[in-house]
Amino acid sequence: MKKVTSMALSLPLLFSFATGALAKSEVHPVPQSDSNLGVYYEIYVNSFYDSNKDGNGDLNGILQKLDYLNDGNPHTKKDLGVDSLWLMPISPSPSYHKYDTTDFYSVDPQYGSTEDFRRLTQEAHKRGMKVTIDLALNHTSNKHPWFQEAAKDKNSPYRDYYIWADENTDLNEKGPWGQQLWYETYPGSGDYYYALFVDFMPDLNFDNPKLREEMINVGKYWLNQGADGFRLDAAMHIYSKADEADKNVVWWDEFKRGLAEVKPDVYLVGEVWDRPNKIAPYYKALDSSFNFDLSSKILDAVQNGSDNGLAAFEKSALDLYRQNGSNPIDAPFLTNHDQVRTMSLLNGDVNKAKLAASILLTLPGNPFIYYGEEIGMLGQKPDEFLREPFRWYPESGEGQTDWEAPRDNTGSDAVSVEAQAKDKDSLLSHYKELIRFRHESPALMKGDIREMPTGDSRIMGYSRTFEDDSVLVLHNLSGETVTIQLSNEAWQGRKIEFSTSNEVKIKKAGDQLNITIPAYTTTFGLK
Repeated sequence: MKKVTSMALSLPLLFSFATGALAKSEVHPVPQSDSNLGVYYEIYVNSFYDSNKDGNGDLNGILQKLDYLNDGNPHTKKDLGVDSLWLMPISPSPSYHKYDTTDFYSVDPQYGSTEDFRRLTQEAHKRGMKVTIDLALNHTSNKHPWFQEAAKDKNSPYRDYYIWADENTDLNEKGPWGQQLWYETYPGSGDYYYALFVDFMPDLNFDNPKLREEMINVGKYWLNQGADGFRLDAAMHIYSKADEADKNVVWWDEFKRGLAEVKPDVYLVGEVWDRPNKIAPYYKALDSSFNFDLSSKILDAVQNGSDNGLAAFEKSALDLYRQNGSNPIDAPFLTNHDQVRTMSLLNGDVNKAKLAASILLTLPGNPFIYYGEEIGMLGQKPDEFLREPFRWYPESGEGQTDWEAPRDNTGSDAVSVEAQAKDKDSLLSHYKELIRFRHESPALMKGDIREMPTGDSRIMGYSRTFEDDSVLVLHNLSGETVTIQLSNEAWQGRKIEFSTSNEVKIKKAGDQLNITIPAYTTTFGLK
């Protein structure tokens, strides 16, 4: 049984055969695959598109809207052009968000069936898209049959799937954010279980080798249904004690190796909500991890109109990651389903939203776009309102979900796909254009990043280089036209091949170039 109060093991083997507990161990990374590179799109299924008119989004709704996401033809310009989907949890759950499942091996009937999921992946694959699904393996619902049986019967084979207090447990122990950790199964039972997040999400016991085998089987099952990879919820909390942190990496390495038996290029991206130095060890096991600090720096630079050393920060983070992984793929993003939406943070400023997108889509790794970000949907806490129905139309129409009455995206003047699809100056058109340019550039898809000092804090500059392909990216973060000087050596004979404004001007002045960049404009110099 996993004892939260126990000390981390220090045996030189992967497992302690005496206890079955996961021990600290040397991890040898499974090589990552370039086949997983691309632009990813996060979907809360319930909010996206309703195929059966019950008000809830579903898997068949996503299937019907695949052409909006990627129509499979790189020469068309109507689709968004994303390369992979990230579906938030799709398994049965008593909660609207479905992060506490009652069955790891099926689809919530509200969303459809396993057959619907298989059909969705097949059609996505025909378009060259991959499908990543959210796995919350840290815990289950307290309504899960495993927990129900374990709580009733201490001799149940599922008892050791969970974490139970013993006579040495401090029931008043607090978690990392001061939260309660131990909960009684029912008043007066004297039987306490561990739950890191909330009482209805009891933690699973990963010191139990049978449980670990079960979780690997869960991953294999979904790969066999057509999934290409997984977003790993709470990846740093499988073992939540500070002296057990290394065991998280060992577990995810075991998980990756197990899945690789079914799909050698399986893609794993972890939610490790921490600083880069804490994220870095996870690259021994995972392909990617979300870069939360980079997200903050993107939005800070755009909000304040000033370069904050973002490019140097990203290079430093990647250098850290490379010390741990053979080919780390960063996972930059703006905001996600747990955070105030980008457009709300930017007070509805479309120019700043375009600039944030320009930065995101020119950074290394796999950029992740949260559904609705491409049209500028608003969203403030509480969480339900960060996940409002996706806006296909100015008001209502075929497939529009209404599982929740929207609070922040309402009325005929609210943003929508229909209103922006034919507007070449819209935020949606901006996303489409930047994604296409990224796909056409090996440097933007695979290249490194180096800061390019511009001499003016209003201009953020960096280069992206891969083999013979090189792109110099310049962002004017301010609301003013700015002229900077670059030496011929720094410019290296580049030409402006793409710009979000046609007013960018270059003028030679001896061994210098004067580059004039309009407000909120991104321009690329290629050689």
